[in-house]
Amino acid sequence: MGKNVYFLSDAHLGSRAIPHGRMQERRLVRFLDDIKDKASAIYLLGDMFDFWNEYRHVVPKGHTRFLGKLSELTDSGVEVHFFAGNHDLWTYGYLEEECGVIVHKAPVTTEIYGKVFFLAHGDGLGDPDRKYKILRRVFHSRVCQRLLNFMHPWWGMALGLNWAKHSRLKRADGKEEPFMGEDKEYLVKFARDYKQSHDNIDYFLFGHRHIELDLAIDKSTRMLILGDWIWQFTYAVFDGEHLFLGEYVEGESKF
Repeated sequence: MGKNVYFLSDAHLGSRAIPHGRMQERRLVRFLDDIKDKASAIYLLGDMFDFWNEYRHVVPKGHTRFLGKLSELTDSGVEVHFFAGNHDLWTYGYLEEECGVIVHKAPVTTEIYGKVFFLAHGDGLGDPDRKYKILRRVFHSRVCQRLLNFMHPWWGMALGLNWAKHSRLKRADGKEEPFMGEDKEYLVKFARDYKQSHDNIDYFLFGHRHIELDLAIDKSTRMLILGDWIWQFTYAVFDGEHLFLGEYVEGESKF
């Protein structure tokens, strides 16, 4: 079998609500460095940045260690897939052209070592919240995206980062609600409904919820939620036969 395939999500780099942001970015980069010789592909399933918006001649300040590591990985032949999340969907070519990543703005179904994976950030899937659906339409609107880019980058970035900070601080300790049970988790319900009409799926992988979950959808299908790279430093790895959830401890990456 070939090299491993890795999956991770939700670092929210640059967040004004995360006090240990520099340590967090360095830890993420060290993990990527640890796996660079073991990986054939790395899938970043959304919200790697707390807010990302590209202007015609300007990109967000910071993240240089992370962006440099992505460029090093792709230059060495590792395939890096970047899924736009609900915090970092405003990308218009820089990450592809400068860092060599493959950007996805919608869920992807793909075959990896003979297994079929459904991959998505997870926002909006199965969630009945009308207010969020309206907000999501606004975020994805080309008109609204152009209006944002008419702003000076100082104002546009401040608006986005402060909105993201406010959103996180509304939660207790800045953390997401724990696992709510199979009957209340929207991504679980989405995966089960989707599997009924797509019986070839072997694995569903999501980010977004900031919890670790490994759940059997039925006898032949598993669903994983990847945790985050704020507090948990978790990831999934597929070696061609087995899919594992792991936690990165400095210097102890086993897979």
